[in-house]
Amino acid sequence: MEKIGVFICTSCDIGKRLDIEQLESVAKEQGAISVYSKEFLCSSEGKEFINSKIAEEGLDAVSICACSSRVNYDVFNFGKVVVDRVSLREGVVWSRFPIGEGGEILDDSTEYVSGVSFKDELMALAKDYIRMSVAKLQIYKIPVPFKPEEEISKTVLVIGGGVAGLTAALEVAKAGYPAIIVEKEKELGGFVKKMKAHCEVKPPYKNLVSPVVEDLISEVEKNKRIKVYTSAQIVKISGGPGIFKVLINQGGKELEGKVGAIVLAVGFKPYDASNLSDLGYGVIKNVVTNVEFEKMAKEGKFVRPSDGTPIKSVLFIQCAGQRDESYLPYCSSFCCLASLKQAKYLREADPEAKAYIIYEYMRTMGIYENFYKSLQDDPGVFLTKGKVVSVSEGQEGKVRVEVDETLLGEKIVLEVDVVVLATGMVPVTAEEPVLNLEYRQGPALPELELFYGYADSNYICFPYESRRTGIYAAGAVHQPMTIGQAIEDARGAALKAIQCITAVEAGHAVHPRTWDFAYPEFDLKMCTQCKRCTEECPFGALNEDEKAFPIPFTTRCRRCGTCFGACPQRIINFKDYSIDMVSNMVKATEMPEQGYELYRFMAFVCENDALPALDMIAYQRKNLPVAFRIIPVRCLGAVNVAFVKDAMSKGYDGILMIGCKYGENYQCHFIKGSEIANRRMENVAETLQQLALESERVTMLITAIDEIDHIVEKMKEFAETIKGYGENPFKGW
Repeated sequence: MEKIGVFICTSCDIGKRLDIEQLESVAKEQGAISVYSKEFLCSSEGKEFINSKIAEEGLDAVSICACSSRVNYDVFNFGKVVVDRVSLREGVVWSRFPIGEGGEILDDSTEYVSGVSFKDELMALAKDYIRMSVAKLQIYKIPVPFKPEEEISKTVLVIGGGVAGLTAALEVAKAGYPAIIVEKEKELGGFVKKMKAHCEVKPPYKNLVSPVVEDLISEVEKNKRIKVYTSAQIVKISGGPGIFKVLINQGGKELEGKVGAIVLAVGFKPYDASNLSDLGYGVIKNVVTNVEFEKMAKEGKFVRPSDGTPIKSVLFIQCAGQRDESYLPYCSSFCCLASLKQAKYLREADPEAKAYIIYEYMRTMGIYENFYKSLQDDPGVFLTKGKVVSVSEGQEGKVRVEVDETLLGEKIVLEVDVVVLATGMVPVTAEEPVLNLEYRQGPALPELELFYGYADSNYICFPYESRRTGIYAAGAVHQPMTIGQAIEDARGAALKAIQCITAVEAGHAVHPRTWDFAYPEFDLKMCTQCKRCTEECPFGALNEDEKAFPIPFTTRCRRCGTCFGACPQRIINFKDYSIDMVSNMVKATEMPEQGYELYRFMAFVCENDALPALDMIAYQRKNLPVAFRIIPVRCLGAVNVAFVKDAMSKGYDGILMIGCKYGENYQCHFIKGSEIANRRMENVAETLQQLALESERVTMLITAIDEIDHIVEKMKEFAETIKGYGENPFKGW
């Protein structure tokens, strides 16, 4: 950018604590052609003033030196003019204070170090931020939307023809988009079609209704926008969002097509009850699973498997092989409702029959508590918390169940005609291939151990996303859920699929940086085929050719910059986020000479959790060391070792990288960014060794977005630790 304007706000304590004239001078020295200061830039008058100067002076870019980039982003939008934000409010005057021994805030004229006031250091920080902003805009290039060479498909592929799949296809069609359903069975309906009935999926949630899937099938068959393939399976999927190529096998005949997005709704399989011999399954004939009992109900035959005599009593054992690390460690969500429903079946079929439900925890999600309460009022249904001690053969074909730790406070023994084990659900994808993706990173959706076969997703922030852009899990393959939840889940997945196609058409990122038109560009002339970019990409956006050169699939890319951070040759860059840009920003800062104890620390801060946390620190007027300069990054995975080398060579005494938590309970928007950054610390240590500097001078801090006191404490600790090593010997060179 050549014509850069700088606009400095004087409100919100900025004008009170900072010397605006000095800031204006710094902006001009750095190369801004126009510099103005005005109060309340965010007001209508302030925005009109900026617009007028842009028009009068033909500015290409503006630096708004006011509040955080996370606020007023809609106000400071000037069309095609590039905007950078300098956080003088949150980043300087609201989070940096001279503090007395008793914790009180002192006057800015207070001495910071010998001969230097706190005001001097505060001004040095503000000046550096303005220098960095102008330096950034000088390198900045306007991103160009990515448009695939081939035509973008608006069709949504739905894999699975159960409740979730049918709902997703219908929602897509109602929105005006074509849909394709691929179902491996001979007919649509999935597991729900095999049911006698289920709980209501709308208020009052007290009654049983006929399976909703029949109506869904009828709607799908009448909808001209939906094409259905039964007895069909996916052979392979290649390409990416907007341009997925799909090969389908239907009865031995292969069909090819192109789709824009994919909804995976293949459902679940019942847990293998053969593992539950300790509860009598496979050993005692009259011990069955909830799935087998549902079949009895569907057929209207409540008879004992052993001899065909009518069932007069049933005992339901909840969490059979669930919530136990030896079997399924998780709760399957639907089982308590299923047992209550099946108890109701029995009571409606024979008012003299008795049902006993033994549970550790009764879980009826949400308003389904109403259904639970309706069964509590039935005198023929007995519910008690308890622990099943043993299941054995009883008298005359009955099953003897011993239960301890009951609500009665004593052990009880029951003999019933049939015992029903409430077994849970396992995602189909845990046992068989479905997607068959032609991705370097494998044919399936990635899984983490925590999810026990369910597709890995950032459940905290992005519940519908998988780690394969444009592919959305829905229903019981997504996570354990009830029928009502599966319907809602499918609607969400359908909407995400449509959003994906819309984003690809517009040429910007699908998720989560949905405003981002930039994408990584590769200068392969310098590529050494190290494969770090392809191996580290969390989203499968890169394949490799036969010579191990990366092949980018841009519509799969989340714009996280992990590949950018991985590349030792620095050949991967974005137009608006490049090695040269960050290097220019670092070099633009002013470094004091050695010997004055004026320490300088650089913090590369994740824009997703850490940057908002720093803003919250400012809003609460908590104090951060004034020696820190903050550069936001897309993700810690997008921090290249070159950043560290440039900062240390410049003379920074220490570097702190602040990002999201990783591990089982990860909170990283880009799944593995922080984890990858942590692994790269070995490369950072090598760089510091080459510079003859202590490895402790570069440290990584992981944090949650709300752990603001932790961040303040750790930043102060880091500053004190580095002071113990002394100043960087490169300072002042």
